[in-house]
Amino acid sequence: MDDALIERLVERFYRYVAIPTQSDARAAKVPSTPGQWDLARLLHGELTALGLEEVHLDTHCVLTARLPASDDRKPRIGFCAHLDTVDVGLSPVIRPQRVRLDGKDVCLNRERAVWLRMDEHPDYAAYRGQEVLLSDGTSVLGADNKAAIAVIMELLAELVATRVPHGDVVVAFVPDEEIGLRGARSLDLARFPVDWAYTIDACAVGEFVYETFNAAQASIVIEGVTAHPMTAKGVLVNPILVAHDVIARLDPRDTPECTQGRDGYVWVNAMTADQASARLSVSIRDFDRAAFEGRKATLLEAVAATQAAFPRAHVTCTITDVYANIASCMGEDRRSVDQLRTAFAQAGITPKIIPMRGGTDGSALSVRGIPTPNFFTGALNFHSVFECLPLTSFGASYAVARALVVE
Repeated sequence: MDDALIERLVERFYRYVAIPTQSDARAAKVPSTPGQWDLARLLHGELTALGLEEVHLDTHCVLTARLPASDDRKPRIGFCAHLDTVDVGLSPVIRPQRVRLDGKDVCLNRERAVWLRMDEHPDYAAYRGQEVLLSDGTSVLGADNKAAIAVIMELLAELVATRVPHGDVVVAFVPDEEIGLRGARSLDLARFPVDWAYTIDACAVGEFVYETFNAAQASIVIEGVTAHPMTAKGVLVNPILVAHDVIARLDPRDTPECTQGRDGYVWVNAMTADQASARLSVSIRDFDRAAFEGRKATLLEAVAATQAAFPRAHVTCTITDVYANIASCMGEDRRSVDQLRTAFAQAGITPKIIPMRGGTDGSALSVRGIPTPNFFTGALNFHSVFECLPLTSFGASYAVARALVVE
């Protein structure tokens, strides 16, 4: 592994995570937070300084640019990465630290007594003796997805400096992936003219993804009937109990904590309620399209049954598709997958082909007609205070990205 390359990647990563870009699902606008504008403007300046063409930052904070081909015989390749980091109740400010794992527990934050316990993370044992990046115990690390941004920007810098033969390389940095792929869904495809594209948004070395969930989000709104408790008999309809009735009609085994592999699920993941009304947020996921539609129908049946049981309440359910399975959008055109296999081979990395129990910006792009598989950042434990980025894995992600462009 090229030590100088690793240092450049780390330097870029530190620069990008220094800008807080945690997205906010409560915001209706895109982007949902101002920090994403700050990072996009920084990247806009770097892309311009590199001499890329058609550098454009739109009103939704979607940043696109094109490095013109030096060999027109090669395909037009796109890379997409997201600007935001996830909000899981941790600090939006990221303070990374560089540590060499020695097999012992690591104190991430002595003041708060936050420890990375090796027996709780057995997958970290494979990286004993290696340098890794960790958070300070108050936030996620942000490798999801700033490791990808660092890889893409460093690749562009190399291509410009070395003038190695390549086709058109088009990049898109998009906001609010973590709250429904909002940026990718608003990307102007006229500014992303590619044959196919790639996201770098998976975890451990070797992860190779071209199957994701089909995803929908349901919003169930319940209007009850208020009354003072002294005169409530026969009058009050408690919306909290109505919401409980909806939940009770769902299969308790059909949830994320009870499923794995290719199993789908229905996940009640948020509830707000008071004496007058209640609102449930429900995620619906499945790899199989027919089963996905069946899960939607099952939820609607549960809502209808609850409405019948509480006729004086008003219960509505709105279901919105969020993204689709990448594989189902590709049809017979598997050139993007074939090229990714070739890139793994050139980089000397064994692919671990997995169905992703989630979605990527590539899910949104694929359903819009741009096949967009996904491969690893090299990080472990996304969305966690114990997120970890081994530096050799970071370099391996770069090697795959480079091999996709430089054959």
